[in-house]
Amino acid sequence: MSDEDKQDSQTKQDSGTKQASGTKRPRGSAQALADAYDVALLDLDGVVYLGGTAISGAPQALRKAQDGGMRLAYVTNNAFRTPAAVAALLQGMGAPAGPGDVVTSAQAAARLLAERLPPGAAVLVIGGTGLRIAVRERGLRPVSTAADKPAAVVQGYAPGITYSALAEGCLAVRDGALFVASNADLTIPSARGSQPGNGSLLQVITSATGVTPVVAGKPEVPLQRESVLRTKAQRPLVVGDRLDTDILGANRVGTDAMLVLTGVTDPDEAILASPDQRPTYLAEDLNGLLQPHPEVTSGDGGDGGDGGDDGEYSCGGWTARWAGDQLRLTGDGERIDGLRAACAATWSRDTPVSSHDAIKDASQRLNM
Repeated sequence: MSDEDKQDSQTKQDSGTKQASGTKRPRGSAQALADAYDVALLDLDGVVYLGGTAISGAPQALRKAQDGGMRLAYVTNNAFRTPAAVAALLQGMGAPAGPGDVVTSAQAAARLLAERLPPGAAVLVIGGTGLRIAVRERGLRPVSTAADKPAAVVQGYAPGITYSALAEGCLAVRDGALFVASNADLTIPSARGSQPGNGSLLQVITSATGVTPVVAGKPEVPLQRESVLRTKAQRPLVVGDRLDTDILGANRVGTDAMLVLTGVTDPDEAILASPDQRPTYLAEDLNGLLQPHPEVTSGDGGDGGDGGDDGEYSCGGWTARWAGDQLRLTGDGERIDGLRAACAATWSRDTPVSSHDAIKDASQRLNM
């Protein structure tokens, strides 16, 4: 058995172990995370850049993490750009990246197809250059019409997708072709606001055929698996800004994850995170890779017990506890320590909290 096959077998085993419930509190680390983990599996938009502009300090933090021995992999649901194009974009921002450091949902979808189809099988590709190249690299034959009798249809976002391409996909899926999607993100960010993403465009074929696609991208397992296979990570750390893709995807395969607050998720959403979307670590930004993370202690002064629904949780100079149906946060210091304490107090409750009104007092303290 080859090294890749062994890694593949282990990843399949790991992928089958889903977390039934999330962590009760953010974890501490005496080491900088860049020393505790061998590979950072980094989301891009909201983590490294926003709208094509590097997030302040992000390239510098990544260079320091890499210089300290941590390998970097940029993991994206974007199936339109090629890895080389993504790497060039990152290099232009000052981030250390080569084409081999980029893992895309197109690559995950292509591997999924190759595992289910014979070599040289025709695949109708609805999407951009990145998706077509990924399919070809897996020994499959990209085609554009249902007349080519494709064994599968794979769809990824591209700004130029036409009605004609979607109609060809409908015909092929209705004839029995396997239907695969690079990702199912309903929206994509833009300078003008959220616009329809691949998940929205998938509904055309799904509505016309009644067939739901197999999805490769986050938060599904194939992209996480692709990332581990390509990096040969032994102790990977997922780094993301979205609970419903990055963190959920990591929890589904039992991989530790760090949530950063530079993108979509704000402190309120972190506090109210559902059990399957709770990160292992919390950080303001990518500098969280370079620092130890303090433990959150419970009311008995320890770090192993559960303070219960009304217990106190402390981190840094902050203490959080529930008073009736309200979360109270006292003290001061680094905002991220206050958030860690507030998350621990909320995540430890027997009944999950979903009301923003219930955490209003703590939220105001964190945002002062």
